[in-house]
Amino acid sequence: MNVSIQGIGLLSAGLEGWRAGRAVLAGTEPFAPAAVPDPEAALLPPNERRRSSDCVRWAVHVAKEAIVQSGLDPREVSTVFASSGGETGALNAICRILATTDRVISPTLFHQSVHNTAAGYWSIATACQQSSTALSCYDDSFAAGLLEAITLVCMEQCPVLLVAYDLAVPAPLNEARPIAAGFAVALVLAPPSGSSLTSIHMRVEEVQQEGTCSLRNTALERVRLDNPAARSLLLLSAIAGGGSQTVSLSLLDSQQLILDLDPCHD
Repeated sequence: MNVSIQGIGLLSAGLEGWRAGRAVLAGTEPFAPAAVPDPEAALLPPNERRRSSDCVRWAVHVAKEAIVQSGLDPREVSTVFASSGGETGALNAICRILATTDRVISPTLFHQSVHNTAAGYWSIATACQQSSTALSCYDDSFAAGLLEAITLVCMEQCPVLLVAYDLAVPAPLNEARPIAAGFAVALVLAPPSGSSLTSIHMRVEEVQQEGTCSLRNTALERVRLDNPAARSLLLLSAIAGGGSQTVSLSLLDSQQLILDLDPCHD
């Protein structure tokens, strides 16, 4: 299956935006992680912005960056949102309330707890009525989302916005799911085009041998392993490095996505 990448959004400590992040991933700038300011998510209407969760603001932030870079109308772009844990902050708050004698949960908190919250807020912000999918596949959530998005592009011959995100898991849930820092990425995928950042040929193969790809920068490799959404760093680093490259992403233990990349333009 062949697609092109029309836009990229990125947000993480030391990788704030694709322009800055690309320089770091290409090795031309040092990786210097620092606290990430809470995204403003100015695209959201004021009422929705006040009610939005951290996950929503991170997802909307990178989605907007990718869409703006692509030059496409967000109302015409289908979406795939992928997250390993989704709204763990809301889940943690609900569990704490249920452990009290009061056990009264606000409607706002409840509606924030579902897995497609970010997808819903994006559709409100952009008035998009195209198809939308929200999925989870544990540590392979980014790869599963990429497979879903590329398949949709090829089947429907339409652009698709893929957004993958996971934020730090609060205590005590982090004892079971230790994600220490947030990471969000967005890709606008479309049918092959000469005016794109990169073209990708994807295939799914059975795992032939033990071991997976890793990043040469040990600090970035720790980021990749810490957060399921950051598994995208293998693909992003290959794009930043330029040239024709092949990247493999783990999928469901027994499979892997093989991505053959060819650059189109900067």
